[in-house]
Amino acid sequence: MELAQLQYFQTMARVGHFTKAADECAVSHSALSRAIGKLEHELGVKLFTRHARHAELTAEGVHFLHHVDRALSELNTAKAEIMEEGKQKDEVFHLSFFHSFGSYLLPMLLAEFHAEYPQIRIKLHQHSSRLIMQQIEAGDTDLALCSTMATEEHIAWVYLWSEELFAAVPKDHPLASRKSITLRDLEPEPLITMKPHYSLRELVNQCFALADCHPKIIFEGSDVNTLASLVAAKLGVSIIPNIPGIEHLGIVYLPISFPICKRPVGIAWNTAKQLSPAALKFQQFVIHHFEKEETP
Repeated sequence: MELAQLQYFQTMARVGHFTKAADECAVSHSALSRAIGKLEHELGVKLFTRHARHAELTAEGVHFLHHVDRALSELNTAKAEIMEEGKQKDEVFHLSFFHSFGSYLLPMLLAEFHAEYPQIRIKLHQHSSRLIMQQIEAGDTDLALCSTMATEEHIAWVYLWSEELFAAVPKDHPLASRKSITLRDLEPEPLITMKPHYSLRELVNQCFALADCHPKIIFEGSDVNTLASLVAAKLGVSIIPNIPGIEHLGIVYLPISFPICKRPVGIAWNTAKQLSPAALKFQQFVIHHFEKEETP
């Protein structure tokens, strides 16, 4: 018994005319007749009483139609549910991002994206840039906002913008009145910084190396807000981004004149893994957003 036979039978039972039913099923009259005949042979009963101009269901045909209607209805429901599940999967993607990014720019980006694509759901993951790149390589996340440039051939990384880093000092610190400083000015100060596996820490290390000076690290953390809070408590100084909208009382953010301390931020993905339509929409949205920001 084939699905097409059941569909032909259902149409024939409703129309009651072989030629009209064949036209509706987009098959020839003979093909429809053969399909019904095979079905009757398999069941061992007559489903239709054939007349010159029409055909009507036998008692067995009426009984069989009841079950066919239920079976085909269940199949159509299952098909619709499976298609909807597939559609929902396409409307969800995973986005990873580094720690400081989540407290200011990301919420704004997500709000703008959701306003344009309210049907798309995003599963967020916050990690260090190094762990994020490992997730991208393993295919555990679809897109990533990170500052670590890809080293693997199958990992794409597109530059978005540069995040400036500042020297954060207590407001009553001797350097607080300066318009700018160099990293050499911070060399004798106790430094509060990120843990070694964070990209921000790696960049700070590179900047101090360029300045040919060696800071005295007293604390290593995993959150920029914690570093700022410790600076406000006068436990030391730090090199961090000035995060808009988050006030740390008692902190002065000083521009660094040498070396220039900026962190490149980009969006990364695994080119060996096809992006879902939802992930592709977000990728293009973010790239276009920062293209517009750069346009004078």
